[in-house]
Amino acid sequence: MTNRSGGKRSSSNNDEIQSPDAALRVTRRMSNKERLRAFLNLFRKSDSVLVVIVADPDSMASAQAVKRLLARRVERITIAHPNAIKRVNNLAMKELLKIPMQHLRNTRRDDYTKFVLLDSQPPHSPDFANIRFDAVIDHHPVTRGWSANFVDIRPEYGAVSSMLTEYLKSANIKPAVALATALFYGIKADTQNFTKKATPSDVLCFQYLFKRINQLLLNRIETSDIRRSELKYFMGAIEAMKFSKKRIYTHVGKVTNPDILVIVADFLTHVRDAGWVVVSGTYGEKLVVIFRCDGYKKDAGKLAKKVFGKLGTAGGHRQSARAEIPLKNLDEHAVKGFNTKVLQKFFLRHLT
Repeated sequence: MTNRSGGKRSSSNNDEIQSPDAALRVTRRMSNKERLRAFLNLFRKSDSVLVVIVADPDSMASAQAVKRLLARRVERITIAHPNAIKRVNNLAMKELLKIPMQHLRNTRRDDYTKFVLLDSQPPHSPDFANIRFDAVIDHHPVTRGWSANFVDIRPEYGAVSSMLTEYLKSANIKPAVALATALFYGIKADTQNFTKKATPSDVLCFQYLFKRINQLLLNRIETSDIRRSELKYFMGAIEAMKFSKKRIYTHVGKVTNPDILVIVADFLTHVRDAGWVVVSGTYGEKLVVIFRCDGYKKDAGKLAKKVFGKLGTAGGHRQSARAEIPLKNLDEHAVKGFNTKVLQKFFLRHLT
């Protein structure tokens, strides 16, 4: 067989290509051991495997787990990602836990015979369009218009790291410290410390991994979220901050990375008596606004839509939300003079 990239594909014990629906009907009836067996049956000793992820904690940990599962079963395994890794936590995870990865654009696909997609599905990115994946393992809602030999999608799970922990357990592989720490952090990050959707299986995997992690490494990853060059934004946010009726407002100004606004907002939620935190900044040609609240009799997602929904994209959850508004959609005077006071007026105009 020849893959879409032109490379030679090796045959396996399971060459029947299936739609995600058909494949899922099979895997959903399987036990964890049967899923593991079906997955491993895809590969032969001569295979070169490309594991593709959109790099974040859950996908990086899952890719390392697949690498461990296939370590003695195939010729080589490479992990590749199409996205730029910008978050400091993710960079710290990659470096401290020694996760070898390369950018997808620097990967010669003809060099590989098998392709695995983790924590995503083919329609999720145009970068996946020319790859026919042999295996897809994910926890997002099922999409259509693609096929694979092996599909394991469980939208009820909080993290793919939990699913891969079950694979390792079924293979009687006890994860080494670095892998256990990566999977533990993957579950923790994707479930937001179990404040988002999760299953009892996620909890059991979390407990199983806890005995094997390096807590100091985990702490270093979790607390590495600010570059030295970004400390100035905290100073600017505090100087511009207004506190009124248990609400914190601050406009940070121009930022080189919108993630810093999230970090500033999360930091300000630690201020006592702050029921709402609203942080804004301009990134490129957009105004980015981050909303935070306790979620008790409040809904950040609804408020974000109410305030900025007609001007750009806005939404989120009860406790956290985000809005991104093209500057061209704002009044010219508001753009030039946008500051904390203007942000506060936007907020109060729609607050009930």
